[in-house]
Amino acid sequence: MELQKIKGDFSICKVASMEQVDFSRELLFVAKTPDEISIVSDYIPQNSIAVESGWKALKISGILDFGMIGVVAKISNILADAGISIFVVSTYNTDYILLKAENFDKGLQVLVHEGYTIKEKGDNS
Repeated sequence: MELQKIKGDFSICKVASMEQVDFSRELLFVAKTPDEISIVSDYIPQNSIAVESGWKALKISGILDFGMIGVVAKISNILADAGISIFVVSTYNTDYILLKAENFDKGLQVLVHEGYTIKEKGDNS
């Protein structure tokens, strides 16, 4: 399976409201529940209540069929066995795996060792 490195550093933020969420960002994930509003992006809104910075991201390349089973679980288990925690965000088409920046290179090495291909964003080779 192929994974794609996403350029930039990301933060996971809990925000007071959606008012300062910049929906023009290229990569922005929003989760809203009765208890909180969380975003994942390459910026930190001024109305953030809590922030966890220092994340790097990988995208699972291609469009994943909803019938595919265990894709994230396998990646998660490989990284957990290496002592690396992750934060996962899913979209309709695919999943994004975030790793703390200090574990990112180790995580890439572990995944490559397990047979994953890692590409840079825009690398079509």
